[in-house]
Amino acid sequence: MTVNENMTTTDYDVVVAGAGPVGLFLGCELGLGGARVLVVERLTEVDETIKAGAVNIPSAVAFYRRGLLPEMAAVWEAALERMRAFRKQGDEGDRPRMPPKFAGHFAGIMMDPDLFDGSDPLWAEVGPAAEAGLGVPQAELERILARRAAQLGVEVRRGVELTGFTADGDGDGDVDGVTVHIRDLASGPEEIRAGWLVGCDGGRSTVRKLAGFDFPGTDPEITGYQAVVEMAGTERLGAGWNTTDVGTYVHGPFPGRILSVEFDGPPADRSAPVTAEELQASLRRVSGVPEVSITKVVTATRFTDNARQVTDYRKGRVLLAGDAAHVHSPFGGQGLNLGIGDAMNLGWKLAAVVRGLVPEALLDTYTAERHPLGAWVLDWTRAQIALMRPDRHARALRKVVTDLALTTTGTTYLVTQISGVWQRYDLPGDHPLTGRSAPDLELADGTRLGEHLHTGRALLLDLADDSELRARAEGYGERLDVLTVACPGRTDLAALFVRSDGFVAWAADGHEDGKALPEVLERWLGAPADAVHPAA
Repeated sequence: MTVNENMTTTDYDVVVAGAGPVGLFLGCELGLGGARVLVVERLTEVDETIKAGAVNIPSAVAFYRRGLLPEMAAVWEAALERMRAFRKQGDEGDRPRMPPKFAGHFAGIMMDPDLFDGSDPLWAEVGPAAEAGLGVPQAELERILARRAAQLGVEVRRGVELTGFTADGDGDGDVDGVTVHIRDLASGPEEIRAGWLVGCDGGRSTVRKLAGFDFPGTDPEITGYQAVVEMAGTERLGAGWNTTDVGTYVHGPFPGRILSVEFDGPPADRSAPVTAEELQASLRRVSGVPEVSITKVVTATRFTDNARQVTDYRKGRVLLAGDAAHVHSPFGGQGLNLGIGDAMNLGWKLAAVVRGLVPEALLDTYTAERHPLGAWVLDWTRAQIALMRPDRHARALRKVVTDLALTTTGTTYLVTQISGVWQRYDLPGDHPLTGRSAPDLELADGTRLGEHLHTGRALLLDLADDSELRARAEGYGERLDVLTVACPGRTDLAALFVRSDGFVAWAADGHEDGKALPEVLERWLGAPADAVHPAA
């Protein structure tokens, strides 16, 4: 049991609703930060339904900083091998090559990797994550994160549904907490007492609805399907992305994988099982190929372009992350990555709050930092829907955007936006690195900066062997790792303070004296030893 010192007893510091990638990764981050965590998930097994798989640069970097990249890269390489095997056709050596390295797409307009100009220093500073090229199936990602959660002592209970909760207090009192009502599918109802509740329970979030979060946005105008099927009569289906007078469809990149989009409004019932007849009818309408037939559905899902975002990611002791906080169409593969970024941002902050190391006001920075990125993603997906509409105005605009995309400048802009390498937070400070994801510096001892973030602790990187600077950072113990080492490739830098999530909160060049460092450290880590805030 965990006690919030003067008052109430809790079973867990944090209950996380939802064991998808976002909920599991948040559970890992909370556990890494020293919080006692319970993750509850209604499903009894990992959902094998075809879902997101594209991992962008910020997500790959996050996994790299936690030591997860090699395992994910191995899964991706195995998937590529299976794809290569699928694409071997015919005999007498007739084996078509795999397409060139995938550079992404915008509304189905494919990017040509040969036109991409990667000379921007942002790309050079990403490190090994830039070359990962990850496309990890969501089910495999969940298994990897579940294993990490178990290693960290995070409790994950499947077959357990959140049915309600009661949040007491206003977020400022010692007795604040949340009573979470759950129903174990095997044993029945239970009550759990926690300090905090985080909803990572998807686009139709129970936590969001019960807490009464405002969820403004734009209504859907499409019904989309993504599926892996067994089918026949495919000879006239175009490969890859195809735009028609009715909508858009995708065939490939491996046999049986299809996607179709029709601009006929949202489905009547998104929760109803997707049938072979429904998929076949949609694919025939969009493709104009009446002979295509679907004989078996291996996995399928519906989607729409409903685009909404909560106005604040926190209400007292209840927070949201991932699709529970924002929904949009899946085009561009941004949803999973946006949620992973939410978890990476929130986890260390909430863990520090529950341990009494920092005041609750630190959690205000969660919405301040993540909401603008969520709003950008919603508009990025809305723009793609506008280009995919079958009306003449949209098709004329699509031709213009296609011409622009097939230039070096256009490709570089779109690939950079899709990758997320540009993302930064609006943090106090004037140094160009402040608010940016930390460059993965190659250090003189043979290590890289990202390797020193596996512990989940913040890092003060002293690149100039400055004893006065290190003295300013005394008193933080296990909250802060201090590393003194040179960086031959960046002799202009004297020091960096990197938050637990890998973002630079303070940086100094050789001419700076570091007087501002103590204030920055206290802002993000709380007061040094013997002056910590009382437990939240």
